[in-house]
Amino acid sequence: MAETLSLDLPLDYPVYVERGVIDRLGPIVEKRAPAHRYAVLSDTRVASFHGARLLDQLPADRTRLFTIPPGEHEKTRDRWAELTDALLAWGAGRDTTVVALGGGVIGDLAGFVAATYMRGIPVVQVPTTVLAMVDASVGGKTAIDTPFGKNLVGAFHNPSAVIMDPALLETLPPADLRSGLAEMIKHGVIADASYFAALLHELPDIAARGAQAPAFASLIAGSVRIKAAVVAEDMRENGRRQTLNFGHTIAHAIERVLEYRILHGEAVAIGMVVEARLAKRLSIASSDLVIAIVDALARAGLPIHVPAGIDSNALLAATKGDKKNRAGSVRYSLPRGIGEMESAQGRWSVPVSDDDVLAVLGAS
Repeated sequence: MAETLSLDLPLDYPVYVERGVIDRLGPIVEKRAPAHRYAVLSDTRVASFHGARLLDQLPADRTRLFTIPPGEHEKTRDRWAELTDALLAWGAGRDTTVVALGGGVIGDLAGFVAATYMRGIPVVQVPTTVLAMVDASVGGKTAIDTPFGKNLVGAFHNPSAVIMDPALLETLPPADLRSGLAEMIKHGVIADASYFAALLHELPDIAARGAQAPAFASLIAGSVRIKAAVVAEDMRENGRRQTLNFGHTIAHAIERVLEYRILHGEAVAIGMVVEARLAKRLSIASSDLVIAIVDALARAGLPIHVPAGIDSNALLAATKGDKKNRAGSVRYSLPRGIGEMESAQGRWSVPVSDDDVLAVLGAS
């Protein structure tokens, strides 16, 4: 029965998207990642809502829940060391499967634990936020943050399965739900104008009904399909996968300067506006693109301006530590129009001068 829930995607692992699928987690995990032990990694807030529901479906004598406090500031080398030491103390061997229950922080951190523990053990991603569903859980990127920047230490480690239940989003604070919409809007901008239009059409209902909006599950599935198609073409981010970084160079810089006191999706929304204006300044895109992106983000209730008090030079300096830079140059993936990105002759990113970045930031 579980097999029929899997999206038809060009990936080596199944992705399930359906309300209620969380209650079939046990059989899916035991089929896709059978193990002697199951380590469920979560944060304390998510575990309080959903932890017991998962634990009840896995062998009680061979399953343990490991939790950390919530927040981006927990995605560190210290937490990675603490979790791997806890697994070792528990006696977890290579026949252990990690189940990542949470948002993007847990998905990244638990994925990195799985990628590095005893040179790699299986992980099943169970995202509980919109952002994690449409972005972090699919694609095999795992990482932790450092004082020098976000996601600078990590590994590619594909999950054995991804289990998305939109019903879990009903416990999500409204700001976190809106945060995830930024990545969905991004997917429309970079790859699919029809999806962008469909999402725009449903935004009023999503604003009114949140995760209970009837179209929300299908929109999540559509966003996942877009990401999966891009990832399947370029698993290691050497080409087209870089387009998924639209908005993120500026976003990561904002997060770092603000010490992560801003939701990731909020930073991505601002980053998309700034980078769309960069595309216009470089004659890659027209002002119509900027207007369309600003309009979509505003309708979603997301910020469109760099927060007051952020120094442009500090923000520029923070972009220098981005992992996407090459040969000392800060490179940006920039859109030509809704659904079309600048290919840059197959490089999919373009170097942008400091002067151009500062000029756009000064107008933001």
